[in-house]
Amino acid sequence: MRVLVTGTEGYLGTLVAPELMARGHDVTGVDTGFYKEGWLYHGPDVTPLTLVKDLRRLTVADLQGYDAVVHMAELSNDPTGELVPDITYEINHAGSVNLATLAKQAGVKRFVYMSSCSVYGVAEQDFVDETSPVNPQTAYAHCKVLVERDLTAMADDDFSPTFLRNATAYGASPRMRFDIVLNNLAGFAHTTGEIRMLSDGTPWRPLVHGRDIAKAIVCALEAPRETVHAQVFNVGDTGHNYQVREIAEIVADVFPGCKLSFGDRGSDNRSYRVSFDKIAATLPGFACEWDARRGAEELRAVFERIGLTQELFESRLFTRLKMLKHLLATGQIDERFYWLDARTPVAAAAAGQPPVTAEALEAGA
Repeated sequence: MRVLVTGTEGYLGTLVAPELMARGHDVTGVDTGFYKEGWLYHGPDVTPLTLVKDLRRLTVADLQGYDAVVHMAELSNDPTGELVPDITYEINHAGSVNLATLAKQAGVKRFVYMSSCSVYGVAEQDFVDETSPVNPQTAYAHCKVLVERDLTAMADDDFSPTFLRNATAYGASPRMRFDIVLNNLAGFAHTTGEIRMLSDGTPWRPLVHGRDIAKAIVCALEAPRETVHAQVFNVGDTGHNYQVREIAEIVADVFPGCKLSFGDRGSDNRSYRVSFDKIAATLPGFACEWDARRGAEELRAVFERIGLTQELFESRLFTRLKMLKHLLATGQIDERFYWLDARTPVAAAAAGQPPVTAEALEAGA
């Protein structure tokens, strides 16, 4: 299968693309390159040819000749989305729908969209599944809901979208992220010997390793069309729903001598436990190989091997918001998050839109 993967230079993309290639698929990448500076360790030996292009500037010609698109290239995560919601909607909602429209016009038959379990927000039932009401609490999550809605309306005999609502990702990646919960806690445990939780850690979160997400994508692409056509799948394992305090306790136990403390109930009210029974029953090739403890052990081994320092852990390279602030402050991207030619002045703000600046992001962080 000839597959176009967006976001190949990202945290998950550096895991997904090589997995698809190992399965014999012909993979081409697309990535605007916001985070390509951040390599934590040597990556895969084989990587796809990647088109360096903003998602919003792709054309029908860029999509022609592909059997499928795997779309991961959106602004993440919740903090960025809340600070620059207009740009989040422009890229994550309008940009994603436009990409699907172009793909359909180009004759692409399958479209796998990376959604998120964050669409459940504050759940009113004990376990939510794909039929449960969504309750997005952030711009990032709301955009996921909108894209699912709009792409479902596009589905027909010639265009088959599939939606993968991933649990919160974790695990080692050459293009590392330290702004997601397990990875963040492991970084503090290794570099400071202490995890200080600001909240009491009672909210529930489902977790899934990045390599298990890659497996789910492979299974969705290789499944019979009628099995996945316009279907939503939660991606994870029902046994891997954790309270945040449990995640902290697991990490602290894996890193010897780590001190752990908790605070008062936090301001983030998102809490949801998720059922992953549908994907287990529908895609028999999918099962999670990783759990939180094994993931923490993997991170400890990587950190020890590369000698992770506190300076590197806290650098802009592996935190999305910090990197975007840097690109704005140094005039490398404009207020709409388009790359600027280093030889030209910063573009004026779009009509009616206040410019986004590094200072504005700093104030909201």
